[in-house]
Order: sequence, then structure tokens, then C-alpha cells
Amino acid sequence: MECFKVIGGNKLNGKINVSGAKNAILPVMAASILTENECKISNVPTLSDVRNMVKMVEFSGALTELDIDNEFLKITANNLTNGEVPYELSSKLRASFLFAGPLLARMGKVKICMPGGCAIGSRPIDLHLKGLDALGAKIRKGWGFIEASAPRGLKGGEIYLDFPSVGATENLLMAACLAKGETIIKNAAAEPEIMELARFLKKMGAKIYGDGTDTVIIEGVKSLSGCDFTMMPDRIEAGTFMTAVAVAGGDVEICNVIPSHLDPVTAKLRESGVEIKELKNSIRVISAGKIRALDIKTLPYPGFPTDMQAQMTALMTQAGGTSIITETIFENRFLHIGELTRMGAHIKVQGRTAIVEGKTRLTGATVHATDLRAGAALIVASLVAEGETIIKEIEHIERGYTNLENKLTNIGVNIVRTQISADFQ
Repeated sequence: MECFKVIGGNKLNGKINVSGAKNAILPVMAASILTENECKISNVPTLSDVRNMVKMVEFSGALTELDIDNEFLKITANNLTNGEVPYELSSKLRASFLFAGPLLARMGKVKICMPGGCAIGSRPIDLHLKGLDALGAKIRKGWGFIEASAPRGLKGGEIYLDFPSVGATENLLMAACLAKGETIIKNAAAEPEIMELARFLKKMGAKIYGDGTDTVIIEGVKSLSGCDFTMMPDRIEAGTFMTAVAVAGGDVEICNVIPSHLDPVTAKLRESGVEIKELKNSIRVISAGKIRALDIKTLPYPGFPTDMQAQMTALMTQAGGTSIITETIFENRFLHIGELTRMGAHIKVQGRTAIVEGKTRLTGATVHATDLRAGAALIVASLVAEGETIIKEIEHIERGYTNLENKLTNIGVNIVRTQISADFQ
């Protein structure tokens, strides 16, 4: 069993590069099967989730070519043969359900087993199905799977999302591109990843208006073409590095970022006393390791991102005073708190609120990455823990961070990947 071994206490200095956005590349890969032509995508993060999505694309009958060394991916879906995503693939990640819209639009039918992913709470697909139904699809729910059909094609319609779901917005955006007539999505999600998907679809010839707002209008077209596309940087990876520098102290330039995507994180870090300098394509973080307590509430974009809540919780264990962290997106996203407590953190959970007592002495321990961002939080905490921290189940972390130990080593983190016995505690 592989794990990360971290010895804390080092100040961080230098430059660190951010990879392509994990939460943007997955819908882009699904969207690539909307065309028969070749799509060439660069700045592709070489993550386990990406490799699993490649398998799903190939299962549909599309051809792929993934160049890990050059972070480059080609997808050609000129001969789709399968409108099904089986359990063996769909159980590995939540993004598997993003194939529902594209397969339905291209093939007139789709069958997908219920998706998997991190166990951070309920992420119902009801909004996806409600939207596809509004576009004329006939939906059937089976034991553990969903079937949808539209043999005469999808038709434009008006859809109101009860919650601005990122996944539902992405699925309906893709499906509507090949639907007949106009589709209006109201209360749509406005995350940068939505805008990135829309940018990709527009390069393919889609007619999309209002992306990045709560009302998106799509005029259906008969077909889409292939394109060359470069993925935007990952704002959550960048935010994780920002919190790492904030807690450990030091001076690090985080390169290949879009500073405006990080406004909610930047604002909170500045409020905590960290110096942030925004440059054209990078952010410089300067910290003396002296952190002020914060109140944080996760919200849909442009609010504070739920994917940064765990990392900020780890940071607040070192703040002066008591911090209040409120999680409004997922009801089970405090799994990291038990592991932080094993390291000495003083945190109480009351429903969807965590009360974090600052200035606590953290000590190295053997801890488990219960999900992707929980694992990132444990790395943040380990940077100031006394002694050695062993982080197990790092396959969760590798779903969202590319070449993490080498990137962190380059700015002064004492981290190594090593083998550990499965029964070691």
C-alpha cells in the first residue's frame, strides 16, 4: 500500500506550477463525443479520474490517444457503438453521469449505472433527469441504473434547476447543443468550469449565450466539429497550494493560474493575515505563519468553494482564536475532522458547522485520506505537525492532484511516497 510520509516544520519557498483543471477536463472529455471529428486537448492533468474517463470514452466506441508525458489527449468519436456506461466504470467516479447528455444527444439512448466517487454526501441526479425530461427524453429507473431514450432526437425546452448544480448544468448544456430549437437553463451554475465547458463547445460550433450567469441559452445545431483546445488551470489545486504556504510560512509564487478564479480563497486568506500578490498568470503568497481566525461558509460560485473547505479547516487549527466553518453544499464533508483530531486538532461538529479551536499543537500520526479534499487537508496539516505524518489511502488524493509530491518537494516540503503494510496503524 502506497502512502505519503511528511515531516513538518519547513518554510516553503520558490515556484510551483498548477496543472490543468480536474473538474473541467472531465466534462470536456464527455463533450468530445458530441462530434464525429477529432478533438485535441492539451494541458490535460494526468490523474486517475482522467484515465478512468478515457476508459469510458473508449467503451462508447471512440478512439483515444493519451500522452501522459506531454499532457495531451486526442479523442475521435466517429463510430460510437455503445450507449452504455457499465458499473465497473461508473462506480469509480461521479463524473461518469456526464455521459448521459452527450450519449443521448448522439445515439438517442443511454444506460448508466448509478455513479460513484468520494463519499462526501448525497449528490442526487434528479436535476439531471428533470432537465433531460424537459428536453423530451423518456426516463426509466431500474435497480441501480438509469435508462433514457430520445429516438427522434432531443427538443429544446425551458429548464429551471431547483439548485444551481454544476453537474446538471454541464449535462444539460451538452445535451442541448444538438437538440432541436432553443433551450433555456435557469438557475444554472456559474462556476469557471461551466464557462470552460461552454468555451470548448463554442469552439466546436455550439451556440451558447449567458454562460457564467444564472441563465444560459443554447440554440441547437445539427452537428458539431472537432477542435484544438487547451485546458484552464485548476483553481482548487492552486488554492490548496495557497493554504499550504499560509500554514507553513514562506514565500511561494504559484504559477499557471487565473487569479480571478481564486477571488473567494484570496479574500479569506487576506482576511486571515496572509499577504497575496496577484500577477498576470500567477499568485505570490507570503506568510509568516501567523493566522487570524475566520468564519467561512461554503456556497455555489462565486461563493467560497466547498472543495476548499477541508484545506481551510486544517489552516484554521493554527489560527489565533476560534473559527466557524459552515458547509452548505454537502452534508457529509467533515470526514477529515476525525483525522485532524488524531493529529491533535480541537474541532467540534454541530450539524453542518465545525467549530475550530486555533493555535493547537499538531503532532504526526498515521491518518487516512477519506476522500480527495480530505487528503489535501491532511497534507496541509502535516506541514506544521511535529514529527512524522503517514497519510494512507493516497489514491483518493491522486484523483485530483498531479505529481503532488514532486511539486511540493520543489518548494521545500519534506514529503516522500513510500510503501506501508496494509495492517500498519
